[in-house]
Amino acid sequence: MKRVVVTGIGAITPYGQDEDFFELLLSGTSAITALKGFAEKSMTYCHIAGQVHDFRPEQFVPAKTAGRMDRFIQMAAAASFRARNDAGLPDTFAEPERVGVSVGASAGGFGTIENNFYRMLERGPDKCSPFTVPMLIVNMPSGWISILHKAAGYSSCSSTACATGASSIGDAMRTIQLGAADIMFAGGTEAPITPLCMAAFASSRVLSGRNSAPAEASRPFDKDRDGFVMSEGSCVLILEELEHALKRNARIYAELKGFGCVGDAYDIVAPREDGNGAQRAMQQAMLQAGWETEQVDYINAHATSTVVGDRAEANAITKLFGQSNKTVVVSATKSMTGHMLGSAGAIEAAISCLSIARKAIPPTINLQNVDSTCTMNHAVTAVRKEVVRVISNSFGYGGHNTALAFEAFSAA
Repeated sequence: MKRVVVTGIGAITPYGQDEDFFELLLSGTSAITALKGFAEKSMTYCHIAGQVHDFRPEQFVPAKTAGRMDRFIQMAAAASFRARNDAGLPDTFAEPERVGVSVGASAGGFGTIENNFYRMLERGPDKCSPFTVPMLIVNMPSGWISILHKAAGYSSCSSTACATGASSIGDAMRTIQLGAADIMFAGGTEAPITPLCMAAFASSRVLSGRNSAPAEASRPFDKDRDGFVMSEGSCVLILEELEHALKRNARIYAELKGFGCVGDAYDIVAPREDGNGAQRAMQQAMLQAGWETEQVDYINAHATSTVVGDRAEANAITKLFGQSNKTVVVSATKSMTGHMLGSAGAIEAAISCLSIARKAIPPTINLQNVDSTCTMNHAVTAVRKEVVRVISNSFGYGGHNTALAFEAFSAA
């Protein structure tokens, strides 16, 4: 099969648009702040989030075009332009039919749904925007990116809840491996900071209520955790067929060597307590990559900061890695970014690639009292070392388990 490399990274995150988010992660800086922009009547018990405060879509697309996009689409479009620029791709593709898109979302346009629902109630059904449907459906980030970049090749959209970003990247990898594309825009996006979406998650008591200390609220693997913190944002990677990248002397962050994707077949929300699905996803990715457990340097854990989720993943890692569990470094960057839902797997894939490229592993912050069932080789401060092989885990409601295997590029 064709070899696949990562040549571009574009991200819109709660850290701010002119900031190096990876360096902020290494410094242990949290992006979680007090929730802004909500009327008091819309507030749940959770008043914190990872919000993108300075995002201006007109910097990336014309204002009229941006007006026909929900926020989750706007951020995906912006991330795609950043990724294309970072990859040094030309302004015009010589073979647009060899350029594809696989960018997904978990929830879609919640803002559009809510705004048009109230508009319909207050002003009548005839006042619902004619752009409502194309603004809310989850495939539109892929559709718009295809249009904006004139990418006429493979075009699809994964939607596997919180595994969406990773599923989209895995889909893009397979497309290139099979020879159906030379370049793929791949990743995820989400804009869930809306009254309905916040209330829906709050109703199941999965959000943190640590409102007095936002930066300390997301606490993966810590025994005092009380839920995850919702965040928004987008991340798009440029995946490229190796020979195509080499011909244009592209900078290569890492090689994508494996993609594991399995179902729990267990529950619509809860993962299997023994972590069997997560374990099998990692095993699949490692088998494709040709790795042994002792060769893995770093695992970027899905670890949302919920008791059941963290314990299931810890069980999976411990069972799979055995004695290697004492040497492979584990960190949960959601402790700083919060949970970006459909974009989480993509931003964490980017973090994995940057860990390889910059020879550094971000920490898990707020890990002060490790849950006794989650004992692993946790990075509580940044680890500066050569990083050759990384697994990035992403899991979603419905029992979706994915794992991506990234390796430092070698021409051999």
